[in-house]
Formats: sequence, C-alpha cells, structure tokens
Amino acid sequence: MVKKKIKNLLRAKVIFCCSLAFLITPSLQGAEIKTESFRQNPFESVDKMTEQLLDIIEIYKSDYPDNEDAYFSSLNQLMGDFVDFNFVARRVMGKYHSNISPEQRKDFIDVFRRGLIESYGRGLMAYSNESITIVNRQEVKSLKRIIVKQEIRDSVSTFPLQYLLFKKKTDQTWVIVNVSLNGINLTKTFGSQFQNSMKRYSGDLNKVIQDWL
Repeated sequence: MVKKKIKNLLRAKVIFCCSLAFLITPSLQGAEIKTESFRQNPFESVDKMTEQLLDIIEIYKSDYPDNEDAYFSSLNQLMGDFVDFNFVARRVMGKYHSNISPEQRKDFIDVFRRGLIESYGRGLMAYSNESITIVNRQEVKSLKRIIVKQEIRDSVSTFPLQYLLFKKKTDQTWVIVNVSLNGINLTKTFGSQFQNSMKRYSGDLNKVIQDWL
C-alpha cells in the first residue's frame, strides 16, 4: 500500500530522487560536467538538477514510452551527479548493512537505484509545465547539511518537496541524501519496506533483491 502511494505521488508531480548518491555525469550534449561553482552551493545545485531534468523530459516526452530505455539511461547519468545512492541505500538497509557481504550490498544498491530511477522517471512524465520554485534560499556559510525546500504548483495544488543535502568532505560539493515529498520521507518509507521484506524472507537478502522491483 505504501509503495503504491509513493508511485502515485511520483506519477503526479515528482521532481526527485532517489533517488536517493552518485557519480560523474555527461551532459545532454555528451560533454563532461565539471565541478562547477554551483556544486559548492546546495540551492544552486538543486536548481541545476531541476533545470537538467526538465531538459531531459522535453527531449524524451514526445516519443515516450518507445524510448524508455534511453530515457532511463539519461536520468540515471544525470541523477548520479547529484544524489549519493550508496549513502541512501545504506540508510535504507539500516542495521542489516553491516551484516551482509560486499557483493550482496552492491547487488542491492544496483537494484535499488534501478527501481528508484524507473519509478521516478515514469512519474516525471506527468510533468506539464508546473511552476517549480525554491522557497527557503539562504546563506550556507559553514553548514555541513541543509534542507532545500521546493514547491511544485499547478493551477489548483501545491506540492512541497524537500531535499536533504550533505556537504562532501573530499571536494566540498553538495549531494542529495534524502527526499521528502508531500510529507512522505522516501528513505524511511523504503527503509520500512526493506525491513519488512527481510523479515518476510527470514533475512534472505537475495530474495529481497529479487522481489524489490
């Protein structure tokens, strides 16, 4: 039921996820995105991600779903530059993270990322020129974590969207580590789903992975 609600919300108005961490991304023109100044500011980083997401939607929407594989691939590359999927997946696994093998950990991260990108991508296709605005822009100064708040508005409704970002120690750039949509915390929601699946399959992670998508 919870999973169905998440998918419905994503289909309605999501500009995420996910993800939920996350890599070096080529742009739509194939040129490599370098560590630009916007990566040093969480608000500018979310702005840039949103801008590039909308570009991808515009490119693929007219032929969707015939081009779904290429569309998901572009989303996966883009989100990899802004989201720390490894961190998010660790949070989702919770206490089980340290009790599984590195290979199992990698397998779950891969299937988790794939599922998130595909659900997110299908939801994004519902986008139809709604207004997307950051509503809490502020000075970052010495902060190491921050919540960036967006509002997605259409003619009748407003959907609050919050990104939690952490500042990386290695290069001082910001990455998304959680998303809350309309008050639903995606990391906690998927974490509950993971724990329930582990209980259902008596701790058999391989079965959890097979059943995740």
